[in-house]
Amino acid sequence: MKNLPLIAEQIREAFDIRTQVRDQALVRSRALTRHCANSIRAIHRSEEDAANEQLAQAAELVVLLKQELQPYPSLYYAGYTQDAIKEFVEANCTIALILNQPLPQPDELDVEYATYLNGLAEVTGELRRHCMDILRQGYSDEAERLLACMDDIYDVLVTLDYPDAITNGLRRQTDVVRGIVERTRADLTLSLREQDLKAAMDELRSQLPGGNA
Repeated sequence: MKNLPLIAEQIREAFDIRTQVRDQALVRSRALTRHCANSIRAIHRSEEDAANEQLAQAAELVVLLKQELQPYPSLYYAGYTQDAIKEFVEANCTIALILNQPLPQPDELDVEYATYLNGLAEVTGELRRHCMDILRQGYSDEAERLLACMDDIYDVLVTLDYPDAITNGLRRQTDVVRGIVERTRADLTLSLREQDLKAAMDELRSQLPGGNA
């Protein structure tokens, strides 16, 4: 038992280092989430340069997280770290789809597949938001394009029926995506019908005596 204090001291030193690394990872994860949120907010405002600038800063934080946590896999795969990286995926994919650009691939973003899929699932919420912004000005083909993107995402996610331990809860996310897509389709259908009705009423009004007055 004489060596127990030495063992305890070694363990304490290791835990101190791990705690410092964890605290730093939490700080970086919060900053990463903030930059991703700002990039998405900017693209909704059609501020492409600002969105890309925020995204570039987010990418730097992802690199730092991977480097600093490489010796500590349990911290890298911890919920808060992967949640922040999921926001990074969401921001990249949201911006790409809104700008009608190719979807970034998991290897391109250097993220885990499960994290990528969960981030992609959350993109549908941002695309719905953008569709609603468009529909305030009336029905448009751009809203239909975004709905098609949402449909494509759902069609892929629903085929990935694997245990939650593999996909990090993707099945629940997929159910949420289905609801978002269905509500958005209903909103677009209503907007189209309203537009058609208005056009028919305008046509009828123009045919009535004094309709062009």
